[in-house]
Amino acid sequence: MPVESVFPRLEALLPHVQKPIQYVGGELNSTVKDWDACDVRWALMYPDAYEVGLPNQGVMILYEVLNEREGVLAERTYSVWPDLEKLMREHRVPQFTVDAHRPVGAFDVFGVSFSTELGYTNLLTALDLAGIPLEAKDRDLDHPVVVAGGHAAFNPEPIADFVDCAVLGDGEQAVLEITEIVRAWKSEGRPDGRDGLLLRLAKTGGVYVPKFYDVEYLEDGRIARVVPNRSGVPWRVTKHTVMDLDEWPYPKQPLVPLAETVHERMSVEIFRGCTRGCRFCQAGMITRPVRERSITGIGDMVDKGLKNTGFEEVGLLSLSSADHSEIGDIAKGLADRYTEDKIGLSLPSTRVDAFNIDLANELTRNGRRSGLTFAPEGGSERIRKVINKMVSEDDLIRTVATAYGNGWRQVKLYFMCGLPTETDDDVLQIADMAAKVISKGREVSGANDIRCTVSIGGFVPKPHTPFQWAPQLSAEETDARLEKLREKIRADKRYGRSIGFRYHDGKPGIVEGLLSRGDRRTGDVIRAVYEAGGRFDGWREHFSYDLWMECAGRALAPHGVDVDWYTTRERSYEEVLPWDHLDSGLDKDWLWEDWQDALDETEVEDCRWTPCFDCGVCPAMDTSIQTGPTGKKLLPLTVVNNG
Repeated sequence: MPVESVFPRLEALLPHVQKPIQYVGGELNSTVKDWDACDVRWALMYPDAYEVGLPNQGVMILYEVLNEREGVLAERTYSVWPDLEKLMREHRVPQFTVDAHRPVGAFDVFGVSFSTELGYTNLLTALDLAGIPLEAKDRDLDHPVVVAGGHAAFNPEPIADFVDCAVLGDGEQAVLEITEIVRAWKSEGRPDGRDGLLLRLAKTGGVYVPKFYDVEYLEDGRIARVVPNRSGVPWRVTKHTVMDLDEWPYPKQPLVPLAETVHERMSVEIFRGCTRGCRFCQAGMITRPVRERSITGIGDMVDKGLKNTGFEEVGLLSLSSADHSEIGDIAKGLADRYTEDKIGLSLPSTRVDAFNIDLANELTRNGRRSGLTFAPEGGSERIRKVINKMVSEDDLIRTVATAYGNGWRQVKLYFMCGLPTETDDDVLQIADMAAKVISKGREVSGANDIRCTVSIGGFVPKPHTPFQWAPQLSAEETDARLEKLREKIRADKRYGRSIGFRYHDGKPGIVEGLLSRGDRRTGDVIRAVYEAGGRFDGWREHFSYDLWMECAGRALAPHGVDVDWYTTRERSYEEVLPWDHLDSGLDKDWLWEDWQDALDETEVEDCRWTPCFDCGVCPAMDTSIQTGPTGKKLLPLTVVNNG
């Protein structure tokens, strides 16, 4: 049976909401397939507004990978703003896809990609609007299987009650494997019901099904153990790792948004993984090992992507793009190739010690010269040793001097507040560093219009990092520390006016910390916040700290724990962490040793260029680091005239 579009009912509501174009669909390169010609159907969601969700590479890649397959369709859905949510509830319009406006509840699989934990209430909104029971235990044979993915899925325990399963790591091969399992189960007549399908997925060893695991607690609130409750279910679930990125050149036809989005550019992922070893960085830890895309593979993707989109800027994405072994040749080759087309290139942010003026000039040759962003992360030399961010103040001053001396006028510096062992003095040294940057900039440029923006985020300890045991700084202490820093910058008569200061207060970080290191008991908090109206917690104007704290107080009290227990409490080596049964490939003892090294202020080199440090990933995943150089050059494209 074809599933009817809800668009006729939705269209009548659109004149009454903000930015109605985000719900219309029909973007360039979007795909609508025949429902009846397909036997496995995916609804893919990024649980945030269209303007944030559409550019998301993960969803875009899976959308294309699935739609390329015979008999498989994938459509996209995003979080609807509260104004439309209200109208949808009044007029009984369900959560819909933007591609064919089909109801999400009609699909076989509902895949949700979480890059941050602050999207959890939006998941519940979407489930409820779709007519899917909020809790997995209440779903029947005809409800979609709800699959969580993305970085937050490396600890899915806070949403364990709301998702049927979670996938760790790279999604390209994982979604195809899940698709084949769903297809076989359906073709056999859906034997053993919903549990029959979930058991098949769990037995692969690469799909985590929370209902097949029991969590036992100690009297003091800590976890005693997590045990499988079905035979054939693995004790540990492993992550997926795509090894040859050149075999997965997605997206080939990037989506071009109709409405304005946060990134108006075509993006190409030039490598995955990072072994710099920054101890705060979950993304770097969980995506190991490093896998580079070849220079020719990148060139082909850029060529096809530009032809298929018409974008005028290409973002070269990775966790540390300037670390690609052939980044200089990539930037020069692309700048040469697109000189006449005036295609701009950008790196999301540049490591201080990987920046050089040749690279910067290539990146800006065809585009506009915008500000440069560097991330020293810590204000003092001491704290940078703690977090293993091996950048000296001299490195930074030398780098910005080069930039200012070559015509740049604006530099943005990104730092964190609340890092382990941090003191007021560590943070106040940020003001000294910014003043030195302005001073050096004026000196080398001979100009006074030099600007430096200091941007500060609160540190949140994350699972699968050496800081997973660390206490988090309270919101009050974070705010007090940042206020002292602001006062110091303002009091600087010589440089203060040239230093911009942007910071996030400590409150959202505490909620993120509660969810990032939470266990199944924190699911009660998420549900309570959702039921009290919590939505779009990643947006300052929608976030309510008081609501979260009030709901957490109520929901956690019966369990004998509180918000501080999850956030500001330090963990011991012996403690069973909520995600210990989920294998990121990293050896827990190695992470603990790195945590001890942090406390001793000991730095660790990047294993790409040094002997192995036994983090465990390569043997555990049967993989290895993949870097160039390939020795190839990016040749200009030639027009072939066949006469």
